[in-house]
Amino acid sequence: MGSVPIETFSIEEKQLDIEDSSPVQRAEWLLNSPDPPPLCHELISTIKNTVFPHGKKHSSSSKKQTPRDYAASFLQGLFPILRWGRKYKASKFKSDLMAGLTLASLSIPQSIGYASLAKLDPEYGLYTSVVPPLIYALMGSSRELAIGPVAVVSILMSSMVPNIQDPVADPIAYRNLVFTVTFFAGTFQAVFGMFRLGFLIDFLSHAAIVGFMAGAAIIIGLQQLKGLFGFSHFTTKTDVVSVLESVFESLHSEWFPLNFVLGCSFLIFLLLARFIGRRNKKLFWLPTIAPLMAVILSTLIVFLTKADKHGVKIIKHIKVGVNRSSVNQLQFNGPHVGQAAKVGLITAIIALTEAIAVGRSFASIRGYHLDGNKEMVAMGFMNIAGSLTSCYVATGSFSRTAVNFSAGCQTVVSNIVMAITVLVSLELLTRLLYFTPITILASIILSALPGLIDINEAFYIWKVDKMDFLACLGAFLGVLFASVEIGLVVAVTISFAKILLKSIRPGIEELGRLPGTDIFCDISQYPMAIKTPAIITIRVNSSFLCFANANFIRERIVRWVKEHENEMKDNAKGSVQAVILDMSNMMNIDTSGIVALEELHKELVSHGMELAMANPRQQVIHKLKLANFLDKLGRGGIFLTVGEAVDACLNSNLVSLSSC
Repeated sequence: MGSVPIETFSIEEKQLDIEDSSPVQRAEWLLNSPDPPPLCHELISTIKNTVFPHGKKHSSSSKKQTPRDYAASFLQGLFPILRWGRKYKASKFKSDLMAGLTLASLSIPQSIGYASLAKLDPEYGLYTSVVPPLIYALMGSSRELAIGPVAVVSILMSSMVPNIQDPVADPIAYRNLVFTVTFFAGTFQAVFGMFRLGFLIDFLSHAAIVGFMAGAAIIIGLQQLKGLFGFSHFTTKTDVVSVLESVFESLHSEWFPLNFVLGCSFLIFLLLARFIGRRNKKLFWLPTIAPLMAVILSTLIVFLTKADKHGVKIIKHIKVGVNRSSVNQLQFNGPHVGQAAKVGLITAIIALTEAIAVGRSFASIRGYHLDGNKEMVAMGFMNIAGSLTSCYVATGSFSRTAVNFSAGCQTVVSNIVMAITVLVSLELLTRLLYFTPITILASIILSALPGLIDINEAFYIWKVDKMDFLACLGAFLGVLFASVEIGLVVAVTISFAKILLKSIRPGIEELGRLPGTDIFCDISQYPMAIKTPAIITIRVNSSFLCFANANFIRERIVRWVKEHENEMKDNAKGSVQAVILDMSNMMNIDTSGIVALEELHKELVSHGMELAMANPRQQVIHKLKLANFLDKLGRGGIFLTVGEAVDACLNSNLVSLSSC
């Protein structure tokens, strides 16, 4: 087959063509623009771009792709390690090895602590630091993200799953339900990624996350008072009132001061190490190894002084060995499947929000882009695999990712090194943790909480956007005084209310021409802009003219026209002859929007006015054609720019010169 000749034009020639074209010709360009692709084609294209991200090659020679090429592209899209692994060098491995070992020294004590926070045995936190990081290393695209259990997800588990199954009355059923929740969370995450539903996560706004994290940090801290004081009985509720009541009641019953002294001593040590590490960047490793040092030292103290005989509570047995299969423990036929799916959905969204936010922040530092949808797929599959191997929901940890980054990691191989180190610890070192005091785990968790409370960011949100701060405050108070679920619901409700308010009641601006230019701007923002006599130029600040806002916009425009009409009559300046709608902000329109435009057109015509539209977008002009609205309006009522519409109104039959 012969090659198809392609006409090439220089930039100067194209500029001359545009300058030589008439407004009528430019309006025809708009009216004859190609129809947008059908919905089914958009859906297929979206899935294809997700599965075959490197399918299109921009090269001079158009080589037809074979099934083998598609298979290779699919595998590289699903497993990024196949793409960069071939270029992996020994020099990078040295950096990844040191970063992975450093990461493991922090991950081991934190994983044990977070497992206790989730009301699971310590080994399940370690299991969660083995399989999910290995799966993520194969499928994830972030080079720095450190995978494992985190505090916020752990508190979600401990606050929501006990409402379904009591962990004290039946710990095995509770554990099985946690695995089931993890399976659902992974499934939701994978589905979000495959169908590009990442926008669902955005419903939890940045402000809501700031408030939620701060509230969760305080709740997590209050929950650790049980381990810090060595209480035997403690409330399972998470609201601040119930927890404080439980603390005061427990203080009057049996508790052992040695737990508190030991825990507070090491908490001060951990916070001091954190402070030194932040002040001196060269000592970044100090707060990293401090938790492991605290575990080792406290275990030795308890062992040598036999403090466990004097009331200090210890971990005791941790099961030796690698992750056990939990396939047969998943509950898909029980009475709690629906509730488990609901908890899984909430946990999936929170885990994804944290991981993608952390991953993108470090990717921007390194200067590369992180695809959120691919990250969702990787997170989903790693949690599905985790649910089958005795893990609970894992995600990216900010504190451990910061450590991984500071330790000089180059690729996700640091996650593999960390996972192997934890695996070796499970086989060889768990017996040594028998005398580890529980109060140390509480201290480790407490020392990690200040990073979740960002007062400066909350102040910044208040300064910039009061409505956003309301969402932040709602999430914070909801988590603190009600429950994690209530806090999330309040935050999402306020965020939705903000969106709905902007959508249902969009801003409408009157435009004027800036002196000496052909630019039309909002006259309230630019007071020097000049209005055109007898013409009202309006811009609607809404991307979608739909059933929710169509009548409001139509009524607002009509009221505005009547006000201008009365004002002009009072000043003996004639009357309004034309209304121009700048539709450059409007991306789409539905049937209610079209009906509203038809009614607006009829009402204006009945008062001797004409309606013109400037720069309707592709979807809008396409639907107006299908609805035959252009036939009613007239093809001469469509313009490419506001300036051309105004000039046409001034120089044609739309507005008589006498009235202008």
